Amino acid sequence: MGSESIKERIEFLRSEIERHDRLYYVEARPVIGDRDYDLLYEELLKLEREHPEFHSDSSPTQRVSGEPLSGFAQVRHNPPMQSLDKTHSKGELADFDAMVRKEVDDFTYNVEPKVDGVSMSLFYEDRRLVRAATRGNGQVGDDVTLNVKTIRAVPLRLPSSAPESLEVRGEVYMTRDGFVKLNEREEEAGREPFANPRNAAAGSLKLLDSKEVANRPLDIVIYNAGGTGCEGFSTHSEMIETFRSWGFPVTPWSKTCATMEDVYAAIDELETLRHTFRFEIDGAVVKLNERSLYDVLGATAHGPRWARAYKYAPERAETVVEGITVQVGRTGVLTPVAELRPVELAGSTISRATLHNADQVERQDIRIGDHVWLVKAGDVIPAIESSIPEKRTGDERVFVMPTACPVCGGEVQRLDGEIALRCVNPACSAQLLRRVEHFASRSALDIRALGGTASNALVEQGWISDPLDLFSLTNERLASLEISGRRFGKNSESVIRALEASRNMPLERWLFATGIPGVGTTVAADIAAEHSRMADLAGSPVLKNVIENDSLKGKERKILPIKVEAAKAVLKFFDGEYGRRYLARLQEFGIDPRSAPKAKVATEGPLVGAGCVLTGTLSRPRGEYAEMIRLAGGNVQGSVTSKTRYLIAGANTGAAKTSKARELGTEVIDEARLLELLGEVADTSSSAKEPVSSTVSNPSQTASGALEQGLLF
Repeated sequence: MGSESIKERIEFLRSEIERHDRLYYVEARPVIGDRDYDLLYEELLKLEREHPEFHSDSSPTQRVSGEPLSGFAQVRHNPPMQSLDKTHSKGELADFDAMVRKEVDDFTYNVEPKVDGVSMSLFYEDRRLVRAATRGNGQVGDDVTLNVKTIRAVPLRLPSSAPESLEVRGEVYMTRDGFVKLNEREEEAGREPFANPRNAAAGSLKLLDSKEVANRPLDIVIYNAGGTGCEGFSTHSEMIETFRSWGFPVTPWSKTCATMEDVYAAIDELETLRHTFRFEIDGAVVKLNERSLYDVLGATAHGPRWARAYKYAPERAETVVEGITVQVGRTGVLTPVAELRPVELAGSTISRATLHNADQVERQDIRIGDHVWLVKAGDVIPAIESSIPEKRTGDERVFVMPTACPVCGGEVQRLDGEIALRCVNPACSAQLLRRVEHFASRSALDIRALGGTASNALVEQGWISDPLDLFSLTNERLASLEISGRRFGKNSESVIRALEASRNMPLERWLFATGIPGVGTTVAADIAAEHSRMADLAGSPVLKNVIENDSLKGKERKILPIKVEAAKAVLKFFDGEYGRRYLARLQEFGIDPRSAPKAKVATEGPLVGAGCVLTGTLSRPRGEYAEMIRLAGGNVQGSVTSKTRYLIAGANTGAAKTSKARELGTEVIDEARLLELLGEVADTSSSAKEPVSSTVSNPSQTASGALEQGLLF
């Protein structure tokens, strides 16, 4: 390659990396994977080293990627927040070790997870949090203090054992479960879903409304020192343990290694655990444990010379798109779904993957018949990373979204401000089925016996045309429902009992069950807290005030608990023909959803002050158990620490987590034991109010009954 060609290649790589930096850091919509980005960066770095005559201070290799965002005050970092140089093989780690040993000796290594999130600096003055800032370009970041304060894991003040002035650094991330639920809400509202938890976290921190940020499932892990307050630590492991004692969430796993063989074993062990953490990891961080050697080794313009990031090979599998079907959601959103040749990936067999919307299909150029790379976004959701164009034969077919609803044949539209197509036919059976399933879901009215098969039969056979029609069904009629040639039979009794119990569900559950776009469980709870009855939501002065307040500027504008988009959606729903009919039918059925009295947090009982970690597959939603534990006086933690009293282990709990719990003296219990402990709280609460007239033989039944009565949830 001639000199001019090399120069052109360098310029191309620089511009291409800058483009991807902006797509990732500023617009939160990356178009390539980490590995492909790393290959571009490493090629540029190699060419610049070999051809110093083409050096440029503006090259991406001379600075940490990213730019501060507009809309936030800027914070200058001292010292700069640097990135880590990356390695992709144990041979490259061996080269790193050889470099270190040429300059220092008598040291150990520390290996810990490389959290895939957003780098963050927390600064404390007088032991109180005064500033939180993103990394930005390493020199200057964005002041996101108000947003970070919404993350409950972030301590707002520190114990007296901590320095008065302190800066710590870590990573804000979005939990895996939270990422799945957030994307479900985004698609339901017709918006573009996030590509992965990291981008979801970055997008959340960019929001200017801290109340909206509080509704995002963000968390944080602290793993590094800043420029103030950490000078006295001799080792990294000592510093992290001290951070833990000051109340900071730290990495739940780390290893101190005496040799490179120990390092290799540690990164292999960590890879087997990568799916067990609440956060996504994309590798391991290998750093010198002895902090006194950091200044000796120094740093380059890009990162410290005393640490490296070891990137794991991306978990992906090749398969074929055998077809693309279109699903219709409960709000009418049309979603293309890739029907895949079944393939094993990350421990499960995958045969379908959502393509989200027509724009994404076009952007990724996914065709029927394509060979594709399949990954798991956030290690949870199957997603097509890219097609493999070089394997095309010419027989592949371009997918085109339907111009009519594939279920009812009705009109489809793209509404203003939305990226998704919607079926606008309110009588669409697909929408009705999804609405019934939502109506009966655990977080809504909890009609558990009414599964998808029974719901589908009720819709297909024309027994119901609206979720509220369920209340017109009798036990005898429901028992005669035919499903795949068999009658529903005695299952009808469970459905009728659940329907009767749902009549007394609190307003927030009924509002969520109603299925108004953009009104999830948290929003429903916020709105219910400001209203006494469901009937009050029609023309609600509270919701009108939220909308009017949103138009105000400066000091006149107040911070209200309800988002303006939700207020508009609820008013629009109950002002419409269907909403008015919905309220009228509730009245006909004698259903009057009201706000539940706020439950008091227990001050006595076995869970008061207890740190609890929920793990494995549980029979109830984790959010439900978390609220029960909170009201029982305990607190739910993201990972097992020395402050954890109970690890509640459901099915499929990994041995590594239970072993660590036992090492720390944490008691490992199952769901039945948890319900017993909650039952003791319920018994105490009941006896405090009135004498108990009957004996409950099973403590778990007491907890379950208390839950249904609103005592624990």
